[in-house]
Amino acid sequence: MTNGQKKQTEILTVTTDDLLEVLGLGLRDFMAAPAYGLFFGGIYAAGGWVLILMLIEFDLHFLVYPLAAGFALIAPFIASGFYVVSKRLEKSEPLSWGIVLGTVRSMIGRDLGWMAIVTGFSLFIWMDIAALLSFGFMSFQFFSFNELLNIIFTTPLGWAFLITGNTVGALIAFGVFSYSVISMPMLFDRDIDFVTAMITSVRFVKHNPRVMAIWCFTIAVLTVISILSGFIGLLVTLPVLGHATWHLYRRAISPAPVPAQTDHGPA
Repeated sequence: MTNGQKKQTEILTVTTDDLLEVLGLGLRDFMAAPAYGLFFGGIYAAGGWVLILMLIEFDLHFLVYPLAAGFALIAPFIASGFYVVSKRLEKSEPLSWGIVLGTVRSMIGRDLGWMAIVTGFSLFIWMDIAALLSFGFMSFQFFSFNELLNIIFTTPLGWAFLITGNTVGALIAFGVFSYSVISMPMLFDRDIDFVTAMITSVRFVKHNPRVMAIWCFTIAVLTVISILSGFIGLLVTLPVLGHATWHLYRRAISPAPVPAQTDHGPA
């Protein structure tokens, strides 16, 4: 994209009504093509079950970190699966597994791959900070899962750890949300570099801080509910939010400029 094209990317204003509408459109897209949403949502639900089994049943704590990182790395590609479905439904174009999976695979060679590295790196930072907070509050002592829960919820030190950890986690989560909320669908939809997409996403959040804070909170609440449901909720919430993100992106910035046609005829 040229500098002239970048300048034409206008940040638009969205309202809470837009959030309700994009959620409705996300649900509509999921209901119109549920197999694709259930497939991609199922990948994350299965990953959550594996993480819990490793953490509690098999005591394989050392595998939780790399597996969680792996899911962060594939997140942008999973998301592109929702975008291709919504985009084709939007244009009344046919859908097939070959088209959807082929499109997701083609994203690997584009700048969406760099977003995967950024999201993975963000997870590394958060997990390292979480480890430092844990060591700082727990004085490098190791507890069983039940002992840790008892300390966190029944002691002043545990509550301080819980409040500090959640506050830091929320700040990091909002930072990740700010640079990714529309950058991923933007990279899917347009031939731009990932830095431009991230900057545009942050500009959009700064332009709509209250509405985007509500959107971030909505995502967090739906995610927590999905986790508390034993990850089963991810089968619905993840695709609905993925499709809704596409529709939010469509309202977030001005349409991509149409390349100028070059006249090769005689002067």
